Amino acid sequence: MADVRIQILGPASAWRGGELLGLGPAGQRATLGLLALACGRAVSRDELASGLWPDRPPPPSAANVIQTYVKRLRRLLEPERPPRTPGTLLCAVGDGYALRLPTDAVDIQQFRYELAAAATAQRNGQLDRAADLLGTALSRWHGPPLADLPALRAHPKVAALADERQAALARYGEVMLHSGRPADGVAALEEAAAAQPLNEAWQAQLIRAYQATGQRSRAFASYHDTRRRLADDLGVDPGPELSEAHAVLLRADSVPTVPAQLPTATRAFAGRVRELALLDDLLRGPRTPGVVVVSGAPGVGKTALAVRWAHRIAPRFTDGQLYVSLRGFDPGGAATEPGDAIRSLLAALGVPTERVPATTDGRVSLYRSLLVGRRMLIVLDNARDVAQVRPLLPGEPGCLVLVTARHHLVGLIAAEGAHPFPLAPLRPDDARDLLARRVGPARIAAEPAALAEIITRCAGLPLALVIIAARAALHEHLPLAVLADELRRSGDRLDTLATGDPETDPRAVFSWSYHALTASAARLFRLLGLHAGPDISAPAAASLAALTAARARTLLAELVRAGLATEHTTGRYAMHDLLRVYAAECAARFEPTRARRAATVRMLDHYLHSAAAADLRAQLSEDPFAPPPPASGAVPEPADDAAAAMEWLAAERAVLVAAVERAASASPRHAWQLARSVAKYLDVRGHWDDLASTQLTAVAAARHDRDPRAEAHAHRLLARAYTRLRRVDDADRELLHALELYRAAGDRIGQGHTRLSLSLLRERQGRHREALDHAALSLVSFQDAGDEHGIARALNAVGWYCALTGDHAAALRHCRRALALLSGFGDRSGQASTLDSIGYAHHHLGRRPQAVAAFRQALSLYRDLGDRHLEAFVLIHLGDSHAAGGYAAAARAAWGQALDTLARLDPLEAERVRTRLAGAPGGAARPVSGAPPPEK
Repeated sequence: MADVRIQILGPASAWRGGELLGLGPAGQRATLGLLALACGRAVSRDELASGLWPDRPPPPSAANVIQTYVKRLRRLLEPERPPRTPGTLLCAVGDGYALRLPTDAVDIQQFRYELAAAATAQRNGQLDRAADLLGTALSRWHGPPLADLPALRAHPKVAALADERQAALARYGEVMLHSGRPADGVAALEEAAAAQPLNEAWQAQLIRAYQATGQRSRAFASYHDTRRRLADDLGVDPGPELSEAHAVLLRADSVPTVPAQLPTATRAFAGRVRELALLDDLLRGPRTPGVVVVSGAPGVGKTALAVRWAHRIAPRFTDGQLYVSLRGFDPGGAATEPGDAIRSLLAALGVPTERVPATTDGRVSLYRSLLVGRRMLIVLDNARDVAQVRPLLPGEPGCLVLVTARHHLVGLIAAEGAHPFPLAPLRPDDARDLLARRVGPARIAAEPAALAEIITRCAGLPLALVIIAARAALHEHLPLAVLADELRRSGDRLDTLATGDPETDPRAVFSWSYHALTASAARLFRLLGLHAGPDISAPAAASLAALTAARARTLLAELVRAGLATEHTTGRYAMHDLLRVYAAECAARFEPTRARRAATVRMLDHYLHSAAAADLRAQLSEDPFAPPPPASGAVPEPADDAAAAMEWLAAERAVLVAAVERAASASPRHAWQLARSVAKYLDVRGHWDDLASTQLTAVAAARHDRDPRAEAHAHRLLARAYTRLRRVDDADRELLHALELYRAAGDRIGQGHTRLSLSLLRERQGRHREALDHAALSLVSFQDAGDEHGIARALNAVGWYCALTGDHAAALRHCRRALALLSGFGDRSGQASTLDSIGYAHHHLGRRPQAVAAFRQALSLYRDLGDRHLEAFVLIHLGDSHAAGGYAAAARAAWGQALDTLARLDPLEAERVRTRLAGAPGGAARPVSGAPPPEK
């Protein structure tokens, strides 16, 4: 079917397949026009008759006449329609008819659709889109509606349609005025105002448009003409909107000054696409904020973002853009006083010097009076505090104030409804884009590793990245790797970024915020430079600085407000790398050596004692470590229960690992003790690389501390990490070294634990008989030492290896003895391991119900302990028992759960589980030999 288009915004016309149709006599054209006016709604015969015969009652033949018109119109619009079939475009509906065409086929429907879309765009602040839509909608008009049908001119719907056009003209003029193109909207406003001379809103808009385009005489004439008409025709004075437009006109001695003070946006601005989009969204909401506060750390790019966004939205603020630097954190040290800031703003608004009031209150009053009725963008850069900003806020809505500050200016948010916009460092992709724009994409692509390190070492700070980019651009042949190497050396990092310019040198920029702190907050900032790890909790900060936790929170909040720290999650605070380097420099410069040493010891004691308490509370270690009392001022964090202990260890893991490394040089005793306290947690949670690195440090620290037992213990724990990582030869070497040290020290308990570890290693090597021998020797060692707990662990190991060597009855005897002892000690981890051994023996003796019951008990205990790795092995064994009993679905479910964990922690064992699953197609399980747990 050929396309049909109907036009009624002008003479009634219709096209079919691009060909203009002859619509016949006036009555027939009027019928089509009335149907089109209904926009798809059914029109009754009575309504059509009233429209066709407006000045007299319809004749008796009206129904037949209308039916004839409809038949002819159908033949025109649908010539291929078979006779006596219903129309698809012009349809009979009830006692009337409806024109059923797509929205884009009838100009009135298109017009109204575009008006609605323009209204949405205008509400969302998309003024350019709104202007385009309104312009398109108005372009559809080719004269008065149904201009060739005088009989319909007085029809209510035709008159209302003409009013819609006038309203669209007025809206178009308003949008053009607000989008900074008043000259393009004057003609539309003139036509709308002429059509409705008593519409005060439209007359006021026309006056503003005349004023904005320099036509002040026309603006005054328009006001006086409207005022006279209101008095003559309605007997009323101008209302508020018209009076306000006149008042604004009177306030200006000449064409009002339209300031354009925005600084030039940096050409190399890159990234921040997400941030700019979020800022744009603020202007699209139903309630546009009057104030937006962009806050963040020094050097994070607040001003660059604010200026870029200000240029982007400037056309929406037709009365101009104001900018003032408040110098809140300035190398000169003197912030701009509010009175001085307002003086400069008044000058930008065209107020002569002699008219500027002498007092700040007087200036504020004049400033706010001049902003009434004006739509302006005001950028207040580098604010110090709320008191500096508040006098500069307009008294009425209509303007947008964009503030940049290192502080969050919470008082402004609370009292003035300002919208907070905290700014984070650049994401890696944005940082890469920034460097590419300044250095060149080819050079960036040539050294990806150096580029990544530069971005990391600069902490994503645009200030630092721009400085590095400038150095690279000045020295075209200097490899980026050289710059990365300079940044890698922490002590030289700020030297590498030094520019000698107090406006851009990171040290200087950071110092402005630092020197504005209270003495107590400045001390805490310095001490945070001594902290290990990426972030810190308030209790840890309290120990570091020998404060109460409440006082530490207060001072941390001050650092956050100053932009020198962030609270990235509730109760945890962080500084980016460059600020940490600066804080460490300040500590070295202003804190005595003794004070730095004491703070470091308090910090390490905090983490050591908190970790040891968590390890004990969660019942992780078979031989938990009890450290000596902490230093005065260090207050460890207690764990209320096992779950809280595990949560604390998870939250602090990165800090604890870093603290071990920090302690290696600051206090070797703390290094090996802390490494020992976190070892079991790192093991059960599968953080084996961290376990290896901390125990390597612990070995060296214990040797430095001349503590052979501690060194032996570290070797043994290092071997555990190597065993998990399947570095069997390395694990063997470490265990033999540990055994030698324990023998030299006469430590039978240590020898017993080492023999247990050797048994595990031999099991991993498939040497089960040797594993049993080591387990038996461990039992002897514990018996010699009288260590009942060790005896229980060794009995379980002996039982397990008896099972692996085929003696399942002996396995049950040993493991039942072990379970009784371990239950007495409350050793849940040992009980879980022993129950798994018992289940394994029952499974191979063909006692499936007993095996499943034991495995389920072991599974429950491991889940309570949070030991995902050993939980996975018990699931494997449970699945094997289900499979042996013919319960294929249960077996697959257990193996599937095990696979989910092992795929992340232990890829080799994960493959073995996949083999089990593959060997049971369709759920028919196939028994597979047991996979041993990581440790017995």
